[in-house]
Amino acid sequence: MTDVLSWAAEQLGCPVRRLRPLTGGTHARTELLATGDGREVVLRVFPAGDPAVQRETRVLPLLDGLAGLAPRLLAADPDGAATGRPTLLVSRLPGDGCLAPADPRSWARQLGRTLARIHAVPVGIELRDPLAAGPTGAGPTGPTVREHWHRLVAQPRVLTHLDYWSGNTLWVGDRLTGVVDWSGAAYAPRGFDVAWCRLDLILLYDSRIADVFTDAYRSAAGSLDDVELWDRSAAMHAYGQIETWAPNYAGLGRPDLDGPALRDRLTRWTDTLTDRTPR
Repeated sequence: MTDVLSWAAEQLGCPVRRLRPLTGGTHARTELLATGDGREVVLRVFPAGDPAVQRETRVLPLLDGLAGLAPRLLAADPDGAATGRPTLLVSRLPGDGCLAPADPRSWARQLGRTLARIHAVPVGIELRDPLAAGPTGAGPTGPTVREHWHRLVAQPRVLTHLDYWSGNTLWVGDRLTGVVDWSGAAYAPRGFDVAWCRLDLILLYDSRIADVFTDAYRSAAGSLDDVELWDRSAAMHAYGQIETWAPNYAGLGRPDLDGPALRDRLTRWTDTLTDRTPR
């Protein structure tokens, strides 16, 4: 079995060395590497058997860099045959995570406009449909989501990130410079990504900032149906796992959003949704 740094050096054709770990996610071990020819690249090592690398190797060429907003694939060991674990090597994008912007409204608008650009990418390959298995999750919003599930699955599909939240974006100053972690990319209705990001913004701020994001998305992408129903679906998906998100927020500078705090904020948002009459 080849050491992962030796594998990276072989793939890139030059020596590499570790610079530092990259924080903000728990799905993979992520490190910043320096190459002997002056570049910086990102190495991601996933748990054995994880299909994430296989998925990213399919979607990153499709994105073609997304005009500088998505990483480019440099090398992959999808099944860990060379390194022992699924391993991915991608270009480094400029910027760092930002969950406490100076201007949250401008920050939210950029999140909305960028998501619209992602959804506009033509899909020329077959991607999984995360709605095919039916509604999953629990919590008070579940019954309404299940009752109206036919409305969600009937909507047109686009390229979706499937984990589009602020922690998977990079920023230089007040400018969004990249979107990372494409291992979940799928073919799904636009509302899935929109509601997932709205939930993140509600956990970080409130529904007003989430609405700023949604308005910016609509301005760039056009009308969007059933936002409130998608909100209920996102809350249902998060209900059984919300405490596990705490390390992701802590790694990006929000240790105040620990398990109990996240549960409390999700509960209050769920109560708001269930108090409304479904439309």
